[in-house]
Amino acid sequence: MRLRIGLAALALLASGAGAARTPEQVAEAALKAAPVWDGHNDVPEQLRERRKNLIADFDFRDTTQTADPANERKAMHTDLTRLRRGKVGAQFWSVWIPTTLNEQQAVQSTLEQIDVTKRLIARYPGELQLVTTADEAERAMKAGRIASLIGMEGGHSIGSSLAVLRQMYALGARYMTLTHSKATPWADSATDPPKHDGLTDFGRDVVREMQRLGMLVDLSHVSEATMLDALEIAKAPVIFSHSGARAIGGHPRNVPDSALDRLKANGGLVMIVTLPSYVTDEVRMWNARFAGEKARIEALRIGDPATAKAETEAWTKANPPLRAAISQVADHIDHVVKRIGVDHVGLGGDFDGMDATVTGMEDVSTYPALFVELARRGYSQAALEKIASRNMLRAMRAAEAYASSRRGDAPIESATAF
Repeated sequence: MRLRIGLAALALLASGAGAARTPEQVAEAALKAAPVWDGHNDVPEQLRERRKNLIADFDFRDTTQTADPANERKAMHTDLTRLRRGKVGAQFWSVWIPTTLNEQQAVQSTLEQIDVTKRLIARYPGELQLVTTADEAERAMKAGRIASLIGMEGGHSIGSSLAVLRQMYALGARYMTLTHSKATPWADSATDPPKHDGLTDFGRDVVREMQRLGMLVDLSHVSEATMLDALEIAKAPVIFSHSGARAIGGHPRNVPDSALDRLKANGGLVMIVTLPSYVTDEVRMWNARFAGEKARIEALRIGDPATAKAETEAWTKANPPLRAAISQVADHIDHVVKRIGVDHVGLGGDFDGMDATVTGMEDVSTYPALFVELARRGYSQAALEKIASRNMLRAMRAAEAYASSRRGDAPIESATAF
């Protein structure tokens, strides 16, 4: 008997089963078991800005040759080939529209962005699958397709109408960011002077109606007061679809500890962004210096744009742009985990919604490198699986369960604007 046990142990060691795994092996195993569920990708914005939503001849299998220097556009960050390399199994596609549109234009443009997103998904049925529930997303991932969900970036998308909100949900939108860069008539933004000290009474009704429907409340882009107001009344998990930790990167778009602490009790999660100025203050400060110098030069060279451009380029050459690193993205994850636990963190890269990228995370194919970095820091496979997609699945299921429990509630009414 002892001889058989000894031989079995030797066989395990010889096969490598008893050996410690490398960070690369831990990361690979985690992403195989739980592919990345990314909270925010701006491909629909690129289709609008670059192609006016005309996609008949658009090849989403490979977008590496889409640079457009004449219009100062770099190549896109996302395509089907790189999503596969990045182990992305589910994606919230962002249907962002400019905050400069009036409310009626915003509603129409949002409908157009939902339409083009659905048309893109339908063109690749073997690769992408439109889903609207956590169970559908999980089944799509298991079938080898990229579960594709729609998220609206900015409360201006609904034109201050709960009726429009309900129709957007019916069309498939499964989260809405309460603001974008500007305040709405009912909620304050992180990057606009406060107008309401958080949410108005109507804004609170927006949150309540979203949760009654089962639409995730997204608190990226909103002010701290709006975060706290929403968390005070939320009965189901909320998300930050693409934000960092303000304790690590001081940008007002990031989540302060005051909101993180409320988020733990809420059961929601922060999906960590990779936009460099949110990742590190060094990049943010360089951006501020560049903006100031560019404004100074243009003021001095008014009427002489060629000279202004040359002097700005000379300043940039003498003061090269700074880059953020993968390790600094991991620092944001570390802070959230230490503050409120690994159950409350995910990933929302913001790819195709930013001009600059983190070194080593230049496109959607690079997520495995971040997981290797986390594994090197001691994150277990189980923890990495939560960060990749299990936390998002849990939060979405909880939001759906809350909506199911409120099925008998009447829709919240709001007066028509016309």
